[in-house]
Order: sequence, then structure tokens, then C-alpha cells
Amino acid sequence: MKQPWRPDPEPLETNDRAAVLGGTALWALALVVLLIVRPAPENTWWIWTCVAGIVFGGFGYWFVGRKRRKDLPADEAPVEPVLGMGPPDHQA
Repeated sequence: MKQPWRPDPEPLETNDRAAVLGGTALWALALVVLLIVRPAPENTWWIWTCVAGIVFGGFGYWFVGRKRRKDLPADEAPVEPVLGMGPPDHQA
């Protein structure tokens, strides 16, 4: 028996920045643990893996925030100052 077609559900609103921040915090915690425990010399790449996770997490946090600002309606978007221009009434 063929099921009737149902429309796709609306996407859920999530806090993407909190998810990225949580993952980055876990990488930072792993780095602290590794710096305390000091792995064997052949396993020092674990430390650099944590550092890469923190760096990519920082980039992800910035990128998700940038994407969110772009998706906001014009009246809710943050206004960024334009340097080097006079007041609005003096523009040509």
C-alpha cells in the first residue's frame, strides 16, 4: 500500500556556536590532560592533534557566527561602522 506524501518538517533551530564551543572545549581539555600526563615520545602527535582541534574549533566558531549574521534579516543584522565616511546627510 502506498503511503500518502507528507511535507518535509521544518528544520530545527539549534545553537551551532554552543556545539562548536563544546567540541573545542573538549579538545582543550584533552590537551591539558596530555600536557600533564606527557605521552611517550612516539605519541607526541596526540598533542598536535589537540592543538589542531582547538584551531579548527576557533575557525568553526568564527565561521558559524559569520554565517548566522549573514542569515539575519536586515533589520536584525548588526550594523558595522564604515570608517572614513562623513555623516549620512553629507553623502552624495
